Amino acid sequence: MSNARSLSRSAARLAAVQALYQHEMEGTPKAKLLDEFHQHRLGREIEDEQYAEADVDFFDDVVGGTLARREEIDGLLAAKLTENWRLERLDKTLLQILRAGVYELLARADIAVGTAIGEYVDVAHAFFDERDARIVNGVLDAVAKAVR
Repeated sequence: MSNARSLSRSAARLAAVQALYQHEMEGTPKAKLLDEFHQHRLGREIEDEQYAEADVDFFDDVVGGTLARREEIDGLLAAKLTENWRLERLDKTLLQILRAGVYELLARADIAVGTAIGEYVDVAHAFFDERDARIVNGVLDAVAKAVR
């Protein structure tokens, strides 16, 4: 995959997690959410920070697919979390990272397991310290073994 395509997919993953977080916190309907991100977020400059041009189709697939399969995804996550970590207890951003990662492992056979996991660990690093990034790695690895 070309470096530009790889970067635009990385940007799409980060934006997808942000969109899923917004949906979780505000209940923004999917159509409005996608439209808002298309119009105002993807590849734009926000607070003096230039966002990489995101792969819009990939963004739409990750957000739409994650929302559509949320029950199935949450079931897989719940089965792989340790007893003291329940879905309800997870940080809301961390939960969206895991949901998007599980969606990709489930539905995007065109993306290698290692690539999907590594990308969401990178997204986790944008928000969290190493400990939380390791949680993303461990949970997604366990889900990957179950679904691929």
